[in-house]
Amino acid sequence: MKEDSKCRRFLFALRNYAAFFLLMSFVITCCMLLFLKMLAGAMEITYTERGVRLAAIATFANVIFLSLLCTVIDGVRRRFMVERPVRRIVQGAEKIMRGDFSARIEPLPGIAGEDGFDTIIDYFNRMAQELSGVETLRTDFIANVSHELKTPLAVIQNYGTMLQSPGLTEAQRIAYAKAITGQSRRLADLITNILKLNRLENQQIYPAAKRYDLGEQLAECLLTFESTWEKKSIDIETDIAEDVFVESDEELLSLVWNNLFSNAMKFTEPGGMVSVTLKTEGDFATVEVADTGCGIAKETGRHIFEKFYQGDTSHATQGNGLGLALVKRVVDIVGGDISVESEIGKGSAFTVKIRRAADGEIQKNS
Repeated sequence: MKEDSKCRRFLFALRNYAAFFLLMSFVITCCMLLFLKMLAGAMEITYTERGVRLAAIATFANVIFLSLLCTVIDGVRRRFMVERPVRRIVQGAEKIMRGDFSARIEPLPGIAGEDGFDTIIDYFNRMAQELSGVETLRTDFIANVSHELKTPLAVIQNYGTMLQSPGLTEAQRIAYAKAITGQSRRLADLITNILKLNRLENQQIYPAAKRYDLGEQLAECLLTFESTWEKKSIDIETDIAEDVFVESDEELLSLVWNNLFSNAMKFTEPGGMVSVTLKTEGDFATVEVADTGCGIAKETGRHIFEKFYQGDTSHATQGNGLGLALVKRVVDIVGGDISVESEIGKGSAFTVKIRRAADGEIQKNS
């Protein structure tokens, strides 16, 4: 391969020399003809055949020398202004190919970077940075999936082994079976969320927009958590405006509300409060789900919508870190916006804004 490269470089240099040779031949021939014509006219000299031959040979020698000089100058220029930048880019690309996504190319000094190579290097470094981020996410994804799969499987295995023990009481058998069922459900939810998120990110789910009453949907979703808030003695406050219609995918948005309500109930201590508010702000319907739970740190808030990111790094609170990633993706798909405000020890408030149907359209369809 190195011999092929040397051969190509030689052929390229030979082609450059031929180009400069033809160029110099044309230029010097034109100059010499003009010079001789002017000289003959001025001095009225008749040149001998030998003199013309010597002049032609000298001219041809000059053409050869100047062509060689231009070729050498162009070769030196290419070595410092083309080959060196290309070598840097190739070396950086080889590092990326070997999996070293920390590879970066230093900008070229002086005029060497003015030939477009600095632009290429800048985009190469941006690409490497993006690939590094993707690789980090991929590694974190695999690590978190492994953890989230391993935990329920270990619980199921342990309780399954305990169920085989002789002399179990009926109460113990039921408790172990419930534990296995609960962990199996958690495992199924994890796999379902992974599949949903994968389909959303690969744009395999397309929103089927229809006009419906957003307040009714919020109330229906909230009622599915009635047993949870009663079990934890959580106070529920609602301020849901009537006749707020949106034109969106009802099934996708139900994922948003169910995940937000689930998180609010999960992180609110017994005796706390969860509030749900729906109001209109111009062309938008604004939904706020607030709780008096543990709250979120500022650093956690920056990553809260990333896959598998959990503020509780100990995983003491059950969850798989996919719920809010699903929420963010769905809100993006339906053209909405989501934000969070939180304070440690005081709770969190998630706000979702969705464009609502125009009043005229509501009356026409109601």
